[in-house]
Amino acid sequence: MPEFPSRTGRRTIKKNLSTKEESNTENLTETLMEELSCETVFSLPVVGGISESVVVTWIIMAVLVVVSLLLTRNLSVENPGKVQLMLESGISWAQDFFEGIIGKEAKRYGPYLITVLIYLAAANTLAPLFGFKPPTKDLNVTAALAIMSMCLIEFSGIRKNGVKHWVKHFAEPVPVVAPITVLEIVIRPLSLCMRLFGNMLAGFVVLELLKFFVPLIVPIPVSFYFDIFDGLLQAYVFVFLTALFMTEEME
Repeated sequence: MPEFPSRTGRRTIKKNLSTKEESNTENLTETLMEELSCETVFSLPVVGGISESVVVTWIIMAVLVVVSLLLTRNLSVENPGKVQLMLESGISWAQDFFEGIIGKEAKRYGPYLITVLIYLAAANTLAPLFGFKPPTKDLNVTAALAIMSMCLIEFSGIRKNGVKHWVKHFAEPVPVVAPITVLEIVIRPLSLCMRLFGNMLAGFVVLELLKFFVPLIVPIPVSFYFDIFDGLLQAYVFVFLTALFMTEEME
């Protein structure tokens, strides 16, 4: 006959299992908090502490500048190479895309939106692939990008319709809605900031939970999805909404 553990033994087993689960939960919490924390890499006399997200952003900027110089050093009008044709196709697609949203004003604002798109795509995909923490997991970075978009959105409306019309539109159709219209100036960048930050954070949490429960096979395709596809998708959504808000403001 099999021998079953006594009541004291069962209590000991339950206590050990509970302790193990608490330890695993604490480890997961520590990993999450470590991922959210912005470590100071080094300090400068005037600026102060420089966080990891800023350093990674500098690295991405330097890489993009070097790659741009290498790809555009042998441009030709008569005999364009394959690389030049590929770059021209990509730029033409981006310009047509933003022109379909903004209209003719896309020639003025398109370069900035394309630059943000390339930066976000690199930050969301290349950084984790090379072992760096994506800058977009830092709320300060996403907030800075959102504030820049807010300034661009309001500037586009002022430039298109003038300061007088821009001030007047806050009280349309009736003056009672003026506080709500003014509040939209803050809501738009806040939604851009929290959408980008929240999606990047959610992807990390889901991936860590899968590593915790199914550590062998499942995280591989899921990691590919969150590190590449979702990162590119969030970059696309950010610039798309910025262009959409600009269109509404200019109208």
